[in-house]
Amino acid sequence: MASPDINDKKSRKRKDYVFHLEYRTRWADNDMYGHLNNSIYGILFDSIINTYLILHCGLNPSYNSPFTPSSPPAASTSAASISPPPAAMMIGSHNNPTNQVGIVVSSYCDYFASVSFPDMLDLGLRVTRLGFSSVTYEVGVFKRGEENVKALGGFTHVFVGKDGTRLNTTTTSATTNSNNNNNRKTDAGSGMEEGLRAGLERLMMKRSDDNGGSSKL
Repeated sequence: MASPDINDKKSRKRKDYVFHLEYRTRWADNDMYGHLNNSIYGILFDSIINTYLILHCGLNPSYNSPFTPSSPPAASTSAASISPPPAAMMIGSHNNPTNQVGIVVSSYCDYFASVSFPDMLDLGLRVTRLGFSSVTYEVGVFKRGEENVKALGGFTHVFVGKDGTRLNTTTTSATTNSNNNNNRKTDAGSGMEEGLRAGLERLMMKRSDDNGGSSKL
């Protein structure tokens, strides 16, 4: 018998996610059994999470020089609750690009049904926990034209300075959950930067399994 947690995950629908991205599978994505290779799911999670961080949180993936996308990826689609990012939060802006980067400290994936080339996939992204310097993402993988979620996974980022300096975690005043989405002014020495946190707070969605959505880290 499946656990209540697994049953709850299987019940995810597209509406449970705030930000969406389309993915067209490739022939090379299939494994020898004709299914999407397990390693590809990690690529999917990486793609939607970093797309959101770049477009809405001021993430600069280039360590030494500004990176300015000429336009958002053609395949990305935002839910109605995500408006175009303010100019001050866009990459390449000299006003508020983040000086922090996310380091993956854990990852997970649950598989419920297979997909394969040439399926079109719809990815959904939400944040389940947002802490002082960490965030846990959840990504739902849906097949175009079908409502049942095919796989569900994600990972946890801990944000550090670009030089690898860990953020000061002596206080947890910046911990937030789905019921408290106020922006907080922070700096590199005291937690996530303001623009980064504000963008992640917009991905918070309340569900019964969130346990408040808070984290001390």
